[in-house]
Amino acid sequence: MKDRIINVLAAFESGNIGKSFPLDYCLPLYHSVSDRELPHIKHVIRYKNTKQFEEDLDHLAKNFRFVNWQEFKECMSGDFKSKKKIALLTFDDGFREFYDIVAPVLERKGIYACNFVNPAFIDNKDMMFRCKASLLADAVEKNKTINPEVYRIFSLDSHADKGVLQKNILQVNYQGKNILERLAEKLEVDFNAYSKECKPYLSTEELKELTRKGFGISSHSWDHPKYGDLSLKEQMETTNKTFAYLKENDFLYESFAFPFTDFEVQKNFFDELFKNEKIYCSFGCAGVKLDSVKKNFQRIPMEMGESGEQILKKETAYFKLKRLINKNTILRK
Repeated sequence: MKDRIINVLAAFESGNIGKSFPLDYCLPLYHSVSDRELPHIKHVIRYKNTKQFEEDLDHLAKNFRFVNWQEFKECMSGDFKSKKKIALLTFDDGFREFYDIVAPVLERKGIYACNFVNPAFIDNKDMMFRCKASLLADAVEKNKTINPEVYRIFSLDSHADKGVLQKNILQVNYQGKNILERLAEKLEVDFNAYSKECKPYLSTEELKELTRKGFGISSHSWDHPKYGDLSLKEQMETTNKTFAYLKENDFLYESFAFPFTDFEVQKNFFDELFKNEKIYCSFGCAGVKLDSVKKNFQRIPMEMGESGEQILKKETAYFKLKRLINKNTILRK
């Protein structure tokens, strides 16, 4: 019912979404762009192809002014005025397509982007647990026969539908990620071999080259846990470890983007984060929303199986609807 209401309201949003957009800034979020199948993310991210991505960029450019990191800070502080509302383009996870596909497109169009990375995966030393789950789900999809032990790991009947098995694999969380190693053995999936051959993540040299080209490389935690599931001590350990990496490599040491979401993250984490005066802001990914932590900005996931134009219209409509009942701001305890 909610989706139906949002669809109806979105249909009435104007063609010039920039004018009707409820905030002065737009923060689009992507992970990867590719024209080919990426088994390590195809089951967890609905990434766009090059044509779809460029169409999104062109729509955004018509309605917003793309800014770089320094301009974003100046706009937020009131030191820089733009005739249009602004857009800061962001990517998460440090996938190699940012170097191979995205950066050339952005250079041609003159658009800045910041990529929030997990140092644990740079140089393909390891792979995020969700990517491992995607590879396993892909193996289930493509294998004609499945080792019965795979079903037993989830207490499933060996005659259960493959879709049920895939769903269980994709629901494995950060705390239970060791299960994925057991599954890989039974499904004959070699994570290390895949990383070595396909190189899903950026290398240190590619990150430095992107920095030289003017793009931002910043913090997304050490190895992509969901912060709402961690203690404050664990949250700060993974955050500080990542900032140390950024500082050591002369990357952007002023911002932090939450892996997954910032749902259930309490105010005490932000208090600790912003004790470091060099940290300008943090980013969630809850769509068009305000936040009771003024330096925490919410981004718009753009990989929802729809065009960027439709996503922005829906987000605008949903924000306006929530504003009517005073539910458009995330409150932190």
